[in-house]
Amino acid sequence: MEHPQDTEQRLIELEIKASFTEDLLDQLNQTVFRQQQQIDALLREMAQLRQQVPDGGAGQVRNLRDELPPHY
Repeated sequence: MEHPQDTEQRLIELEIKASFTEDLLDQLNQTVFRQQQQIDALLREMAQLRQQVPDGGAGQVRNLRDELPPHY
């Protein structure tokens, strides 16, 4: 049979663990939120870059003879 002091100590330890767990969960949620903001910003930037390249860069065949080397 457990003593009331043992039960109280176990309860205190569980409350401390629960508190740390809540803090960790808050930190993880903030991290996920920031990462999602970064992903959204990168997607917007990628869409803007795609608009700058005609046809998304597809279908264009580059002829290397048309390009001059950098030393010319």
